[in-house]
Amino acid sequence: MARKPLTGWKATAAVSMSNYIDSGSIIAIATSLGFWSAAYFPDDDGTIAGLLAAFSSNAFGAAIGALIGGPLCDKYGRKFIYTYDLLLYALGGLIVVFTGNLPMLFTGFVIIGLAVGASVPAGWTYIAEFAPTGQRGKHIGATQLAWSFGPFIGYGLAAALAPLGLLGSRIIFAHLVVIALVTWYIRQGLEESETWQNAKGGAQAKPPSMWAAFRKLFNRRVNITALIFLAVIYTCWNQAASQNGIFLPTILSSMGYETLQTDLFSMLSWGFVIVSTFVFMNLVDRVPYRWHFLVGGLAAIVSWIILVFGPSDAAWTAFGYTIVWGLSAGPSAQAFYSVWSPELFATPYRSAAQGIVFFAVRLASGLISLIFPVILKWEGGLMIDGLILIGFLVVSTLVGTIGAPKTQGKSLEDIELERYGERVTNANA
Repeated sequence: MARKPLTGWKATAAVSMSNYIDSGSIIAIATSLGFWSAAYFPDDDGTIAGLLAAFSSNAFGAAIGALIGGPLCDKYGRKFIYTYDLLLYALGGLIVVFTGNLPMLFTGFVIIGLAVGASVPAGWTYIAEFAPTGQRGKHIGATQLAWSFGPFIGYGLAAALAPLGLLGSRIIFAHLVVIALVTWYIRQGLEESETWQNAKGGAQAKPPSMWAAFRKLFNRRVNITALIFLAVIYTCWNQAASQNGIFLPTILSSMGYETLQTDLFSMLSWGFVIVSTFVFMNLVDRVPYRWHFLVGGLAAIVSWIILVFGPSDAAWTAFGYTIVWGLSAGPSAQAFYSVWSPELFATPYRSAAQGIVFFAVRLASGLISLIFPVILKWEGGLMIDGLILIGFLVVSTLVGTIGAPKTQGKSLEDIELERYGERVTNANA
Protein backbone atom coordinates (compact mmCIF):
# COMPACT_ATOMS: atom_id res chain seq x y z
CA MET A 1 0.00 0.00 0.00
CA ALA A 2 1.43 3.35 -1.07
CA ARG A 3 2.11 5.90 1.65
CA LYS A 4 -0.02 9.02 1.69
CA PRO A 5 2.15 12.02 0.73
CA LEU A 6 2.95 14.50 3.50
CA THR A 7 1.45 17.94 2.91
CA GLY A 8 0.81 21.17 4.81
CA TRP A 9 1.96 21.36 8.40
CA LYS A 10 2.85 17.65 8.46
CA ALA A 11 5.42 18.26 5.73
CA THR A 12 6.66 21.36 7.55
CA ALA A 13 7.11 19.36 10.75
CA ALA A 14 9.00 16.59 8.98
CA VAL A 15 11.36 19.03 7.28
CA SER A 16 11.83 21.16 10.39
CA MET A 17 13.34 18.30 12.34
CA SER A 18 16.65 19.01 10.58
CA ASN A 19 16.86 22.09 12.72
CA TYR A 20 16.15 20.16 15.91
CA ILE A 21 18.99 17.74 15.36
CA ASP A 22 21.23 20.60 14.15
CA SER A 23 20.90 22.62 17.34
CA GLY A 24 20.60 19.45 19.41
CA SER A 25 24.01 18.29 18.20
CA ILE A 26 25.57 21.67 19.01
CA ILE A 27 24.23 21.54 22.57
CA ALA A 28 25.21 17.89 22.94
CA ILE A 29 28.74 18.96 22.10
CA ALA A 30 28.60 22.01 24.37
CA THR A 31 27.46 20.04 27.40
CA SER A 32 29.83 17.14 26.83
CA LEU A 33 33.13 18.88 26.06
CA GLY A 34 34.17 18.79 29.70
CA PHE A 35 33.51 15.06 29.96
CA TRP A 36 35.26 14.26 26.66
CA SER A 37 38.19 16.41 27.78
CA ALA A 38 38.55 14.59 31.08
CA ALA A 39 38.49 11.24 29.31
CA TYR A 40 40.61 11.86 26.21
CA PHE A 41 42.51 15.18 26.43
CA PRO A 42 42.80 16.18 30.12
CA ASP A 43 45.76 18.55 29.64
CA ASP A 44 44.06 20.67 26.97
CA ASP A 45 44.55 24.44 27.22
CA GLY A 46 41.39 25.07 25.18
CA THR A 47 42.93 24.35 21.78
CA ILE A 48 41.53 20.83 21.31
CA ALA A 49 38.10 21.89 22.59
CA GLY A 50 38.16 24.74 20.10
CA LEU A 51 39.11 22.41 17.24
CA LEU A 52 36.34 19.96 18.10
CA ALA A 53 33.80 22.79 18.21
CA ALA A 54 35.14 24.34 15.03
CA PHE A 55 34.91 21.18 12.92
CA SER A 56 31.50 20.12 14.20
CA SER A 57 27.94 21.05 13.23
CA ASN A 58 28.62 24.41 14.86
CA ALA A 59 31.10 25.47 12.20
CA PHE A 60 33.43 23.94 9.57
CA GLY A 61 31.65 20.60 9.25
CA ALA A 62 28.30 22.24 8.60
CA ALA A 63 29.93 24.84 6.35
CA ILE A 64 31.36 22.22 4.00
CA GLY A 65 28.13 20.21 4.08
CA ALA A 66 26.11 23.26 3.06
CA LEU A 67 28.49 24.14 0.24
CA ILE A 68 28.10 20.63 -1.18
CA GLY A 69 24.45 20.00 -0.30
CA GLY A 70 23.05 23.31 -1.57
CA PRO A 71 24.03 22.80 -5.23
CA LEU A 72 23.08 19.11 -5.08
CA CYS A 73 19.63 20.15 -3.86
CA ASP A 74 19.22 22.43 -6.90
CA LYS A 75 20.61 19.85 -9.31
CA TYR A 76 18.84 16.67 -8.20
CA GLY A 77 15.86 18.02 -6.27
CA ARG A 78 14.86 18.86 -2.72
CA LYS A 79 13.83 15.29 -1.93
CA PHE A 80 17.23 13.94 -2.99
CA ILE A 81 18.88 15.46 0.07
CA TYR A 82 16.26 13.95 2.36
CA THR A 83 17.04 10.47 1.08
CA TYR A 84 20.58 10.45 2.45
CA ASP A 85 21.30 13.31 4.87
CA LEU A 86 19.89 11.84 8.06
CA LEU A 87 21.47 8.45 7.41
CA LEU A 88 24.83 10.23 7.33
CA TYR A 89 23.90 12.09 10.51
CA ALA A 90 23.00 8.82 12.25
CA LEU A 91 26.36 7.32 11.23
CA GLY A 92 28.23 10.23 12.77
CA GLY A 93 26.10 10.09 15.89
CA LEU A 94 26.76 6.38 16.36
CA ILE A 95 30.50 6.94 16.05
CA VAL A 96 30.26 9.52 18.85
CA VAL A 97 28.08 7.27 21.02
CA PHE A 98 30.62 4.42 20.85
CA THR A 99 33.78 6.52 20.58
CA GLY A 100 36.79 5.29 22.50
CA ASN A 101 39.41 7.90 21.62
CA LEU A 102 39.91 11.44 20.34
CA PRO A 103 40.22 10.56 16.59
CA MET A 104 36.87 8.71 16.69
CA LEU A 105 35.25 11.63 18.47
CA PHE A 106 36.61 14.09 15.93
CA THR A 107 35.41 11.91 13.04
CA GLY A 108 31.92 11.65 14.46
CA PHE A 109 31.67 15.41 14.99
CA VAL A 110 32.76 16.11 11.41
CA ILE A 111 30.27 13.64 9.87
CA ILE A 112 27.42 15.09 11.92
CA GLY A 113 28.44 18.56 10.76
CA LEU A 114 28.46 17.55 7.08
CA ALA A 115 24.96 16.07 7.35
CA VAL A 116 23.58 19.11 9.15
CA GLY A 117 25.08 21.50 6.63
CA ALA A 118 23.56 19.62 3.70
CA SER A 119 20.06 19.44 5.15
CA VAL A 120 19.38 22.89 6.61
CA PRO A 121 19.38 24.97 3.36
CA ALA A 122 17.28 22.27 1.69
CA GLY A 123 14.73 22.53 4.48
CA TRP A 124 14.26 26.29 4.23
CA THR A 125 14.02 26.00 0.45
CA TYR A 126 11.48 23.19 0.47
CA ILE A 127 9.16 24.85 2.98
CA ALA A 128 9.28 28.21 1.19
CA GLU A 129 8.33 26.57 -2.10
CA PHE A 130 5.19 24.83 -0.87
CA ALA A 131 3.96 27.10 1.95
CA PRO A 132 0.98 29.40 1.29
CA THR A 133 2.16 32.90 0.36
CA GLY A 134 0.42 34.55 3.30
CA GLN A 135 1.91 32.05 5.74
CA ARG A 136 5.35 31.48 4.26
CA GLY A 137 7.12 33.14 7.17
CA LYS A 138 5.03 31.24 9.69
CA HIS A 139 5.86 27.86 8.11
CA ILE A 140 9.56 28.70 7.85
CA GLY A 141 9.42 29.96 11.43
CA ALA A 142 8.52 26.41 12.43
CA THR A 143 12.10 25.44 11.54
CA GLN A 144 13.29 27.99 14.10
CA LEU A 145 10.87 26.56 16.64
CA ALA A 146 12.30 23.09 16.10
CA TRP A 147 15.79 24.59 16.32
CA SER A 148 14.84 26.11 19.70
CA PHE A 149 13.60 22.84 21.14
CA GLY A 150 16.97 21.19 20.41
CA PRO A 151 18.88 23.16 23.06
CA PHE A 152 15.91 23.28 25.46
CA ILE A 153 15.62 19.50 25.53
CA GLY A 154 19.38 19.04 25.19
CA TYR A 155 20.20 21.13 28.25
CA GLY A 156 17.37 19.47 30.17
CA LEU A 157 18.81 16.05 29.37
CA ALA A 158 22.30 17.28 30.25
CA ALA A 159 21.11 18.47 33.65
CA ALA A 160 19.24 15.22 34.32
CA LEU A 161 22.08 12.98 33.13
CA ALA A 162 24.99 14.99 34.57
CA PRO A 163 25.50 12.49 37.45
CA LEU A 164 26.27 9.81 34.82
CA GLY A 165 29.18 11.81 33.46
CA LEU A 166 30.40 10.69 30.03
CA LEU A 167 27.72 7.99 29.83
CA GLY A 168 25.09 10.70 30.05
CA SER A 169 26.67 12.51 27.10
CA ARG A 170 26.64 9.31 25.06
CA ILE A 171 22.93 8.89 25.84
CA ILE A 172 22.21 12.43 24.61
CA PHE A 173 23.87 11.70 21.28
CA ALA A 174 22.04 8.36 21.11
CA HIS A 175 18.67 10.10 21.41
CA LEU A 176 19.63 12.34 18.46
CA VAL A 177 20.47 9.25 16.40
CA VAL A 178 17.07 7.73 17.14
CA ILE A 179 15.25 10.94 16.20
CA ALA A 180 17.28 11.24 12.99
CA LEU A 181 16.35 7.72 11.89
CA VAL A 182 12.66 8.15 12.75
CA THR A 183 12.59 11.47 10.90
CA TRP A 184 14.32 9.90 7.89
CA TYR A 185 11.57 7.27 7.71
CA ILE A 186 8.78 9.85 7.99
CA ARG A 187 10.37 12.00 5.28
CA GLN A 188 10.07 9.25 2.73
CA GLY A 189 6.46 10.45 2.40
CA LEU A 190 7.53 13.88 1.13
CA GLU A 191 6.82 14.75 -2.48
CA GLU A 192 9.27 16.60 -4.70
CA SER A 193 8.87 20.39 -4.89
CA GLU A 194 6.59 21.34 -7.79
CA THR A 195 8.35 24.71 -8.01
CA TRP A 196 11.69 22.96 -8.56
CA GLN A 197 10.20 20.61 -11.15
CA ASN A 198 8.75 23.52 -13.13
CA ALA A 199 12.02 25.47 -13.07
CA LYS A 200 13.92 22.36 -14.12
CA GLY A 201 12.10 22.47 -17.46
CA GLY A 202 10.34 19.12 -17.42
CA ALA A 203 10.93 15.63 -16.13
CA GLN A 204 13.41 14.79 -18.91
CA ALA A 205 15.37 18.04 -18.70
CA LYS A 206 18.99 17.62 -17.65
CA PRO A 207 19.97 19.97 -14.81
CA PRO A 208 23.25 21.89 -15.06
CA SER A 209 26.37 20.69 -13.32
CA MET A 210 27.22 22.09 -9.90
CA TRP A 211 29.97 24.31 -11.32
CA ALA A 212 27.70 25.59 -14.10
CA ALA A 213 25.06 26.41 -11.50
CA PHE A 214 27.62 28.38 -9.47
CA ARG A 215 28.68 30.33 -12.57
CA LYS A 216 25.11 31.19 -13.41
CA LEU A 217 24.47 32.27 -9.83
CA PHE A 218 27.36 34.74 -9.90
CA ASN A 219 26.56 35.98 -13.41
CA ARG A 220 23.65 38.07 -12.11
CA ARG A 221 24.31 41.20 -10.08
CA VAL A 222 21.03 40.82 -8.21
CA ASN A 223 22.31 37.52 -6.83
CA ILE A 224 25.64 38.94 -5.72
CA THR A 225 24.08 41.83 -3.81
CA ALA A 226 21.66 39.45 -2.09
CA LEU A 227 24.50 37.09 -1.15
CA ILE A 228 26.51 39.93 0.39
CA PHE A 229 23.53 41.31 2.29
CA LEU A 230 22.51 37.94 3.73
CA ALA A 231 26.07 36.91 4.51
CA VAL A 232 26.71 40.10 6.49
CA ILE A 233 23.58 40.01 8.65
CA TYR A 234 23.71 36.27 9.34
CA THR A 235 27.48 35.93 9.79
CA CYS A 236 27.78 38.87 12.16
CA TRP A 237 24.81 37.75 14.27
CA ASN A 238 25.95 34.14 14.30
CA GLN A 239 29.30 34.99 15.85
CA ALA A 240 27.46 35.81 19.06
CA ALA A 241 24.87 33.06 18.65
CA SER A 242 27.36 30.27 17.98
CA GLN A 243 29.49 31.18 20.97
CA ASN A 244 26.38 31.42 23.12
CA GLY A 245 25.26 28.03 21.88
CA ILE A 246 28.39 26.00 22.31
CA PHE A 247 30.35 27.91 24.97
CA LEU A 248 27.60 29.29 27.27
CA PRO A 249 28.32 26.58 29.87
CA THR A 250 32.00 27.57 29.71
CA ILE A 251 31.13 31.26 30.10
CA LEU A 252 28.89 30.62 33.10
CA SER A 253 31.50 28.31 34.64
CA SER A 254 34.04 31.14 34.37
CA MET A 255 31.58 33.23 36.40
CA GLY A 256 31.58 30.65 39.19
CA TYR A 257 28.52 28.55 38.39
CA GLU A 258 28.48 24.77 38.79
CA THR A 259 27.74 22.41 35.88
CA LEU A 260 24.14 21.75 36.91
CA GLN A 261 23.49 25.48 37.32
CA THR A 262 24.92 26.29 33.88
CA ASP A 263 22.70 23.66 32.26
CA LEU A 264 19.60 24.98 34.02
CA PHE A 265 20.44 28.59 33.06
CA SER A 266 20.88 27.48 29.47
CA MET A 267 17.61 25.55 29.52
CA LEU A 268 15.86 28.64 30.88
CA SER A 269 17.29 30.75 28.06
CA TRP A 270 16.03 28.35 25.43
CA GLY A 271 12.63 28.29 27.06
CA PHE A 272 12.43 32.01 26.32
CA VAL A 273 13.68 31.34 22.78
CA ILE A 274 10.73 29.00 22.26
CA VAL A 275 8.29 31.63 23.52
CA SER A 276 9.78 34.39 21.35
CA THR A 277 9.79 32.08 18.33
CA PHE A 278 6.07 31.40 18.76
CA VAL A 279 5.59 35.18 18.73
CA PHE A 280 7.81 35.51 15.65
CA MET A 281 5.79 32.90 13.76
CA ASN A 282 2.58 34.83 14.37
CA LEU A 283 4.00 38.25 13.52
CA VAL A 284 6.50 37.69 10.70
CA ASP A 285 3.88 37.73 7.93
CA ARG A 286 2.13 40.82 9.36
CA VAL A 287 4.64 43.18 10.99
CA PRO A 288 6.95 45.03 8.54
CA TYR A 289 10.22 43.11 8.21
CA ARG A 290 12.37 46.15 8.97
CA TRP A 291 10.95 47.02 12.38
CA HIS A 292 10.57 43.42 13.44
CA PHE A 293 14.24 42.78 12.63
CA LEU A 294 15.33 45.92 14.50
CA VAL A 295 13.61 44.81 17.71
CA GLY A 296 15.38 41.46 17.65
CA GLY A 297 18.76 43.02 16.91
CA LEU A 298 18.54 45.59 19.70
CA ALA A 299 17.51 42.95 22.23
CA ALA A 300 20.53 40.80 21.28
CA ILE A 301 22.88 43.76 21.79
CA VAL A 302 21.35 44.56 25.19
CA SER A 303 21.74 40.95 26.33
CA TRP A 304 25.50 40.93 25.69
CA ILE A 305 25.91 44.34 27.30
CA ILE A 306 24.32 42.88 30.44
CA LEU A 307 26.65 39.88 30.38
CA VAL A 308 29.82 41.86 29.72
CA PHE A 309 29.26 44.88 31.97
CA GLY A 310 27.11 43.37 34.71
CA PRO A 311 28.88 42.17 37.89
CA SER A 312 29.93 38.55 37.38
CA ASP A 313 29.07 37.64 40.97
CA ALA A 314 25.50 38.97 40.74
CA ALA A 315 22.73 36.51 39.91
CA TRP A 316 20.83 39.15 37.94
CA THR A 317 23.65 39.31 35.39
CA ALA A 318 23.27 35.67 34.38
CA PHE A 319 19.48 35.84 34.62
CA GLY A 320 19.29 39.09 32.67
CA TYR A 321 21.49 37.80 29.86
CA THR A 322 19.66 34.48 29.76
CA ILE A 323 16.21 36.04 29.48
CA VAL A 324 16.98 38.93 27.11
CA TRP A 325 19.06 36.81 24.73
CA GLY A 326 16.28 34.23 24.69
CA LEU A 327 13.69 36.87 23.80
CA SER A 328 15.93 38.28 21.06
CA ALA A 329 16.32 34.91 19.35
CA GLY A 330 12.75 34.77 18.02
CA PRO A 331 13.09 37.74 15.63
CA SER A 332 16.80 37.02 15.13
CA ALA A 333 18.98 37.38 12.06
CA GLN A 334 18.88 33.61 11.61
CA ALA A 335 15.08 33.60 11.64
CA PHE A 336 14.90 36.39 9.06
CA TYR A 337 17.67 34.82 7.00
CA SER A 338 15.64 31.63 6.76
CA VAL A 339 12.69 33.68 5.44
CA TRP A 340 14.59 36.08 3.19
CA SER A 341 17.07 33.68 1.55
CA PRO A 342 14.42 31.62 -0.33
CA GLU A 343 12.65 34.85 -1.31
CA LEU A 344 15.68 36.63 -2.78
CA PHE A 345 16.89 33.90 -5.16
CA ALA A 346 15.30 32.27 -8.19
CA THR A 347 14.44 28.56 -8.04
CA PRO A 348 17.37 27.15 -10.10
CA TYR A 349 19.93 28.40 -7.59
CA ARG A 350 17.83 29.01 -4.47
CA SER A 351 19.38 26.25 -2.38
CA ALA A 352 22.91 26.69 -3.74
CA ALA A 353 22.84 30.36 -2.76
CA GLN A 354 21.78 29.43 0.75
CA GLY A 355 24.53 26.84 0.88
CA ILE A 356 27.13 29.49 0.02
CA VAL A 357 25.91 31.86 2.73
CA PHE A 358 25.60 29.06 5.27
CA PHE A 359 29.16 28.03 4.39
CA ALA A 360 30.41 31.57 5.06
CA VAL A 361 28.49 31.78 8.32
CA ARG A 362 29.67 28.49 9.76
CA LEU A 363 33.22 29.04 8.45
CA ALA A 364 33.38 32.30 10.38
CA SER A 365 31.94 30.58 13.44
CA GLY A 366 34.62 27.93 13.16
CA LEU A 367 37.40 30.49 13.02
CA ILE A 368 36.17 32.33 16.08
CA SER A 369 35.61 29.01 17.89
CA LEU A 370 39.34 28.36 17.58
CA ILE A 371 40.20 31.40 19.67
CA PHE A 372 37.12 32.08 21.81
CA PRO A 373 37.80 29.44 24.50
CA VAL A 374 41.47 30.42 24.62
CA ILE A 375 40.71 34.14 25.14
CA LEU A 376 38.03 33.26 27.68
CA LYS A 377 40.73 31.81 29.93
CA TRP A 378 42.68 35.09 29.95
CA GLU A 379 42.29 37.69 32.66
CA GLY A 380 39.35 39.81 31.47
CA GLY A 381 38.77 37.39 28.59
CA LEU A 382 34.98 37.60 28.80
CA MET A 383 35.16 41.38 28.39
CA ILE A 384 37.36 41.06 25.29
CA ASP A 385 35.19 38.40 23.68
CA GLY A 386 32.00 40.20 24.63
CA LEU A 387 33.01 43.53 23.12
CA ILE A 388 33.98 41.85 19.86
CA LEU A 389 30.63 40.06 19.69
CA ILE A 390 28.68 43.22 20.53
CA GLY A 391 30.40 44.89 17.59
CA PHE A 392 29.28 42.08 15.29
CA LEU A 393 25.70 42.38 16.56
CA VAL A 394 25.65 46.13 15.92
CA VAL A 395 26.74 45.59 12.30
CA SER A 396 24.11 42.87 11.74
CA THR A 397 21.35 45.02 13.20
CA LEU A 398 22.21 48.11 11.17
CA VAL A 399 22.63 46.29 7.85
CA GLY A 400 19.51 44.16 8.30
CA THR A 401 17.32 47.06 9.33
CA ILE A 402 18.46 49.31 6.49
CA GLY A 403 18.45 46.63 3.80
CA ALA A 404 15.34 44.63 4.77
CA PRO A 405 13.70 43.45 1.51
CA LYS A 406 10.15 44.43 0.56
CA THR A 407 9.02 40.90 -0.20
CA GLN A 408 6.48 40.36 2.56
CA GLY A 409 3.13 38.98 1.41
CA LYS A 410 4.30 38.35 -2.17
CA SER A 411 4.48 34.98 -3.90
CA LEU A 412 7.89 33.59 -4.84
CA GLU A 413 6.88 33.92 -8.48
CA ASP A 414 6.02 37.62 -8.12
CA ILE A 415 9.24 38.31 -6.21
CA GLU A 416 11.21 36.56 -8.94
CA LEU A 417 9.60 38.70 -11.66
CA GLU A 418 10.33 41.89 -9.71
CA ARG A 419 13.96 41.02 -9.05
CA TYR A 420 14.93 39.32 -12.32
CA GLY A 421 12.42 40.77 -14.79
CA GLU A 422 11.54 37.24 -15.97
CA ARG A 423 10.70 33.73 -14.83
CA VAL A 424 14.03 31.99 -14.32
CA THR A 425 14.43 28.34 -15.34
CA ASN A 426 17.42 26.12 -16.03
CA ALA A 427 17.22 27.20 -19.64
CA ASN A 428 17.76 30.93 -18.95
CA ALA A 429 19.34 30.87 -15.47
